[in-house]
Amino acid sequence: MSGRDDLDAAVAEVREFNRVYTRLIGALDHPEKLRTPYSLTEARVLYELTRSDRTHVQGLREELGLAASHLSRMLGRFEEQGLIVRERHVGDARHQQVQLTEAGRAVAAKLDKRSKAAISDLLRGCSGARIRNLTEALRTVRATLTGPPAGARIRVREPAPGDLGWIAQAHGALYAAEFGWDADFEALVARIVSDFAEDHDPLLERVWIAELDGRPVGSVMCVRDSAPATARLRLLLVDPSARGYGLGDQLVDACVRFAREAGYRELVLWTNDVLTAARKIYTRAGFVLVTEKPHHSFGHDLVGQDWRLTL
Repeated sequence: MSGRDDLDAAVAEVREFNRVYTRLIGALDHPEKLRTPYSLTEARVLYELTRSDRTHVQGLREELGLAASHLSRMLGRFEEQGLIVRERHVGDARHQQVQLTEAGRAVAAKLDKRSKAAISDLLRGCSGARIRNLTEALRTVRATLTGPPAGARIRVREPAPGDLGWIAQAHGALYAAEFGWDADFEALVARIVSDFAEDHDPLLERVWIAELDGRPVGSVMCVRDSAPATARLRLLLVDPSARGYGLGDQLVDACVRFAREAGYRELVLWTNDVLTAARKIYTRAGFVLVTEKPHHSFGHDLVGQDWRLTL
């Protein structure tokens, strides 16, 4: 598929998602659903006003994309109902700032509670795995379109004391939760980590840790393979709480760069077909699927895959 085809497919998918999302949110936040006289737009304005003690009117209008006249009329109604007070901005008398009254905060809290309840009802029939997939997908959409949240501290670094043990623990817990893999998988990861810790050549083998706000959330390893001039990528992981930040791509990119600089001619990896998110990362990095073979491991029937990248 060409770059243009990718863009056209993405445009179509975003438009379809927008139609579904708009219809769904409209239903969830409909005044009748929330048992409130306030429209969806009015509820959103009240919610925004709860996020700070005083809100600049112009900033509120820009944040929500509202026309000045529309917002002014809305704030006028809120003022008549005793939900807000308006005053001149302390730093610039040409502008107004808005503050919720106690009654306004009570109304906003009630709307927020009912909105959360409506969404909880929507998701109540979903399994834990489907909810985790939904959460990951929404984080990915947000991070792709707007970037990481302001203030998020992200970096890819070399391991610190305790990180190698964390890799084994994180793999065991995550794969058990998401795929139901048994303790054999955690034992395999522990052996790989142990072998690296006991005997590795730092010029030819390396581990990276992805960190988000000071905590480890991902890993990858580059080690020598048995084939000449070949390195092997192992133990790629991104914790669900950190997905959507592009950390998987950053980890794989670090591994590829290191392998090239170390003089390897090929980088290979083994994975399983159920790991769809990881396979997309490998494809973006230029890896090519070479072979597939069914096997029974970690308590499940799986299809193992060998991938290769020419350096």
